[in-house]
Amino acid sequence: MSNKVKCGLIQMSLKGDTSMSPGEIREKMIEAHLPMIDDAASQGVQVLCFQEVFTQPYFCPSQDKKWYDSAEKIPDGPTTKLMQEYAKKHRMVIVVPIYEEDMPGVFYNTAAVIDADGSYLGKYRKNHIPDTAPGFWEKLYFKPGNCGYPVFDTAYCKLGVYICYDRHFPEGWRALALNGAEYIVNPSATVKGKSRYLWELEQPASAAANAVFIGAINRVGREAPWDEQMGDFYGSSYIVNPMGKIEAQASEDKDELLVHEIDLDMIREVRKGWQFFRDRRPESYDELVDY
Repeated sequence: MSNKVKCGLIQMSLKGDTSMSPGEIREKMIEAHLPMIDDAASQGVQVLCFQEVFTQPYFCPSQDKKWYDSAEKIPDGPTTKLMQEYAKKHRMVIVVPIYEEDMPGVFYNTAAVIDADGSYLGKYRKNHIPDTAPGFWEKLYFKPGNCGYPVFDTAYCKLGVYICYDRHFPEGWRALALNGAEYIVNPSATVKGKSRYLWELEQPASAAANAVFIGAINRVGREAPWDEQMGDFYGSSYIVNPMGKIEAQASEDKDELLVHEIDLDMIREVRKGWQFFRDRRPESYDELVDY
C-alpha cells in the first residue's frame, strides 16, 4: 500500500488594496483562490494549505480597528463553510488560515482543518504573537492561542499546523512531532529582511530535528501603504523532507500553486538512523520552563 501524499501550497499577492473594506478584499481573495483549488484537485492534490490570514492583507503594520471586521467565526463563518464544500467536492484536506472572532473583542490568528469528506476536524490558534518594530503589531489584533499543539488525523496523514512567527520556537515543532504529526504546515506572511535567511534555515532544521515533512507557505508582492516600512513578501514557499532537504519550491514573486508528492515512509527510515526521540533527556530540561 502506498504511503505517499500529494501536497499543495498556494502563495498569493493581495487582490484589491487596503483602502477597500475587509469584506471586499475577502471576496477578491477567495475569487482568486477558487480556480487554484480546482487546479490543485485536477493535479491530484490531497492536502492543500493557504497562506496566513489568506482572505486579507497582512494588516498588522496598521493600528486600525477596521480590520477587526475581517474576523470570522470558526467553523460557522462563511469561509470555513465554503472550504468544507470544496474539500468534500474534491476529496481534499484543506487547511484554512483566517482571522477568527471567538467572541466580541476576542480574536485569534487561526487555521481551521477540514478533512477530505468536508468535515471540520478542529483548529490551531497561533501561540506565539510578535509585537516588534517596524510593523508587527500583532498583539493589537491577536490573543495568544489556547489550543495547545493538536495533531489532526486526516484521511491522508497526521497533520499539524504551526503559524508564521511560531516557527522561531523549536518547542512547538517538537510538541507536534511527539503528538504524532507526519506533515506540518506553516502558513506565513514574511517580508524581506532578517527573516529571509532564516526562511530556508529554521524549517529545514526543524524538519530534520523531528524527522517530519514541513510545508512552508509565504505570500508574495507589496501591500501599500505599509510596503515602505515592511518591504516585499518574498514567496519561496516550499516542502522540506525529514532529512532537512527542500524537495520542491515556488518562485519569489508569483501567485503560484506548488504541488509535490511526499513519501511518509521516509519518516520511519530517517528515525531508524537518527534516534533523536530515543536520546531525548526530558528529565534534564526543567530549567527550560522555569524562566
